Amino acid sequence: MSFKRSKRAIRFIFMALAIGLSVSGCGNDFVLLHPAGPVAASELNLIEITAATMIVIILIVWVLFGIALVRFRDTPGNKAPYRPLWDHNKKLELGVIAVSVVAAVIIAVPTWNKTFALAHVPKGKSPIVIDVTSLDWKWLFEYPSQHIATVNYIDVPTNRPVLFELTADSPMNTFWVPQLGGMEYTMPSEVLPLWLEASKPGLYWGRSGNFSGSGFVHMTFNVHAVPASTFNAWVRNVKTTQPKMTMADYRQLLKFNWIAPRYYSAYPAATFPAETHGFTLEGGMYMEMQPTPK
Repeated sequence: MSFKRSKRAIRFIFMALAIGLSVSGCGNDFVLLHPAGPVAASELNLIEITAATMIVIILIVWVLFGIALVRFRDTPGNKAPYRPLWDHNKKLELGVIAVSVVAAVIIAVPTWNKTFALAHVPKGKSPIVIDVTSLDWKWLFEYPSQHIATVNYIDVPTNRPVLFELTADSPMNTFWVPQLGGMEYTMPSEVLPLWLEASKPGLYWGRSGNFSGSGFVHMTFNVHAVPASTFNAWVRNVKTTQPKMTMADYRQLLKFNWIAPRYYSAYPAATFPAETHGFTLEGGMYMEMQPTPK
């Protein structure tokens, strides 16, 4: 084997190992593959369905490729027909189209069903609302019902939907907690909904999923999911031990820097848009203009 071929083989082996480690979620670094809530579990199931479908198609292609190599190899005594002017085969073309259609249906049907199922908070469940504002380069979280606010940290109760109302007072960004569900954009002068839920207590990593400047890499936060009683105790502790946020404090948060988690026992109403574009606590979007319930 030549040096070039050996080098290519080594590269191939390393690539295969890297892909294998990625898929296995080695060391829990690939938290996307370790869902901790119903939204993330449903989305992971879609990834698995899509990946399995693609793997089957790849195997079919490689099997047919191997058959073609063996059947039509240029060796003495090969009885395969020689057709230099061959241009099409109706059965083969119909087969390729049929496989493509079946693959599209297998992927599209569950994607359609799950996407619409996840567009709304499940009926019969009352979500806790958290207003999220992406800043440079930090996250501000405000709890309208509890009248408290935090920076770069969230406490949420387990087994209860959390409706995040997302906006930005900085460049467009993306809110993402991989173990709880997919990401959603934050945009200035716009409010978009995203609901997630933690099925078990734990500390879940969140971050910005969108490049928004040199400091965006520091836009990380922790989501601490705890039982309802522990969450209520945490709210009471914040309200009794932490200072109130003033507009001067808010203007300080608008500066281009990263800060450690902070907690406020109250916050000014003017820090979050007064209107949404039609979504409700059930997660419906763009139905009609209406004010955010506070």
